Amino acid sequence: MHIIIAPNAFKGSLTAEEAADCIAEGIRQSQLDCSLSLIPVADGGDGTARLIAKKMNSKAIPVSVHDPLGRIVEATFGWAEDTKTAIIEISDASGIKLLKKEELNPLVANTRGAGELILAALEHGAQKILIGVGGTATVDGASGLLSALGAGFKNEQGGTIAKLPEGLVQLKSIDLSRLNKRLKQCEITVLCDVKNTLLGANGSAAVFGPQKGASANDVILLEKCLEQLNLVAEKTLNVSMASMIHGGAAGGVAAGLAAFLGADLVSGIKYFLDVVNFDETLQEVDIVITAEGSLDSQTLEGKGPYGVALRAKNKKVPVIGLSGQVSLRIDDQMRNYFDVLLPIGRSPCSIDEAIAHTKDDLIRTSCELGNLLALKMKNKV
Repeated sequence: MHIIIAPNAFKGSLTAEEAADCIAEGIRQSQLDCSLSLIPVADGGDGTARLIAKKMNSKAIPVSVHDPLGRIVEATFGWAEDTKTAIIEISDASGIKLLKKEELNPLVANTRGAGELILAALEHGAQKILIGVGGTATVDGASGLLSALGAGFKNEQGGTIAKLPEGLVQLKSIDLSRLNKRLKQCEITVLCDVKNTLLGANGSAAVFGPQKGASANDVILLEKCLEQLNLVAEKTLNVSMASMIHGGAAGGVAAGLAAFLGADLVSGIKYFLDVVNFDETLQEVDIVITAEGSLDSQTLEGKGPYGVALRAKNKKVPVIGLSGQVSLRIDDQMRNYFDVLLPIGRSPCSIDEAIAHTKDDLIRTSCELGNLLALKMKNKV
């Protein structure tokens, strides 16, 4: 039996590579006689750019940038000299991982540092930029990022709005005359892990704001900020940020990059699986095991396990999903892609406890899964 192990990261506990190692360790502890191929995956979320940079054998270029709250931190971008391509992990500069829980505040957190990373890549000679946009602490519609690249967000008096994104409620015009000229010669591709649009009940503020520390009142104000940004962008560019699929990714960063910089918004998992030639690895495979922290209806909105399962199903390869959390009732849509869904938890516990024990739980569950597959193989003989 040959098995492909292709997990996404478990947010807050394991990288995709660590998750793959845990699943492999568990199966090797089992009675199953099999060969394994480990293909950690990413879908545009935190860790995507790092995995792609590794695949492209790129060099890490260090840059001093501002974190979401304006403090100086060290970040890097990957540099592939042969194609003049910069690979940027937006969370390295603007990530929620850079803040303590009590510091989370998407009304003041912005993506200025991500813009500084892009600026550094342009100065390095980038002709192409790949951006993984997952894991930000922000809901600023890319306003901080764009300001770092030279855009000016003006109020009714013509003064520059300094407090982004909360000051966007006062936005009346956007000055693009000082936008970095190198951007015109650079192709930007944004790898997105969600299909959410910028505004509304399924938009950046409503869905992602609470995850980044926003209260109910904060969500209302953030929505107003993004609505005003979209209104002025429509007048300035004749482009609607609100209608873009994937536009809500990273708190609206995707929509901002597309509207103001002409970036292409693409499915992160589709792009990633193409880069690693995943379809080729599905030849003569018996089972694919994928995994993520949660497998539910949101998984089908473009998350890594969905992309893996879709490719496997197209090749008629069975798919097993492992997760810290699965739906109480697994609907038909999920069954179309996952033959088996298994939670890895041992007993009732808090989310913090579950995260702390993810490694051991994933190894144990994988071992038992291997034993179950071995039993099935034995009964076949």
